[in-house]
Amino acid sequence: MGGAGNPERVQTVIVGGGQAGLSVGYHLARRGLPFVILDAGERIGDAWRNRWDSLRLFSPARYDGLTGMAFPAPGASYPTKGEMADYLEAYARRFGLRVQTGVEVDGLSKHGDRFVVTAGERQFESENVVVAMANYQRPRVPEFAGQLDPRIVQLHAADYRNPSQLRSGGVLVVGAGNSGAEIAIEVVRTHPTWMAGAGAGHIPLRPETLAARYVLIRLVRFVGHHVLSVNTPIGRKVRPKLLHKATPLIRVKPKDLAAAGVERVPSVVGVRGGLPVLEGDRALDVANIIWCTGFHPSYSWIDLPVFDEAGDPMHERGVVASEPGLFFVGLQFLTSMTSATVTGVGRDAAYVAQAIASRASAGRAAEGPGGRGRSSTVRPSAHC
Repeated sequence: MGGAGNPERVQTVIVGGGQAGLSVGYHLARRGLPFVILDAGERIGDAWRNRWDSLRLFSPARYDGLTGMAFPAPGASYPTKGEMADYLEAYARRFGLRVQTGVEVDGLSKHGDRFVVTAGERQFESENVVVAMANYQRPRVPEFAGQLDPRIVQLHAADYRNPSQLRSGGVLVVGAGNSGAEIAIEVVRTHPTWMAGAGAGHIPLRPETLAARYVLIRLVRFVGHHVLSVNTPIGRKVRPKLLHKATPLIRVKPKDLAAAGVERVPSVVGVRGGLPVLEGDRALDVANIIWCTGFHPSYSWIDLPVFDEAGDPMHERGVVASEPGLFFVGLQFLTSMTSATVTGVGRDAAYVAQAIASRASAGRAAEGPGGRGRSSTVRPSAHC
């Protein structure tokens, strides 16, 4: 183990062992380049396992495989969160990807011409770092949530698993996006349920229909991958809007919510007498609140000047020009609308891997004939 005085050295450190990190690892391995993937979860795929129990993917299995390995399920089926997690674990095993689990990275800085990655008492030095994490890291909850009656059970969607976590009594689901709709349609079976917030519209077809599976999903994938991209004028124009816009409802439709008995109410704006207050000054007496209010990105651990005024990484297709050797993969609309999805992450991963390979080639050329590189592989952990 490398401590502060004895850092582990590796050519490339990949932070995050989800689909983005594994995809980068796959493409680096194909090029014979050394790397290590660090993931905070106890098992590969835990980011999927730790979501609510009934979660299923919106895309059929035929579109849910990463480069080099098809998803092992009937093409028209919709994988569960557990199946997706197990697939990622099997993917890493099949291609021998070096993943060290249970390693939570808490610092990234620069020392001379090398990056320094810290994880507790461990330290890694590298020529390249790939931040392979989604924008969604730290649950977003309004500040006034702390003023609510302590008897109200409060859960963020990140912590919700199933209705057994709730008290008897009403449930207020705050947020009318896909997470809010899917959770509301589940909890209304056992609890009176209200859903607060304005919707972002909905896709007219259900994912499971033949028309959706064989026409709509293919069309959406093509448009999202090739048209709504930084490589097209329209993609560059809509990108700023899509970065901060909620996704339309996909599986659960507004009429499904109404038929199930979910009551739609205005946004939550504050607290009065320990109860949530809606727009229009109505206080809602509920026993539970589930915050489906999204996430903040979590970049406080990165001590490098690579963020804009809004706190977003400054990059071009994942390559940070101001800090050569630093890359991002897995972010929303990194290159296209599909960049943060299982379907689209492979293209971005391949691009970043090629950029790392080019840096390695340039470094070898600069050393001259017979020169020896400075990188070495990190010895595999018991999880590799």
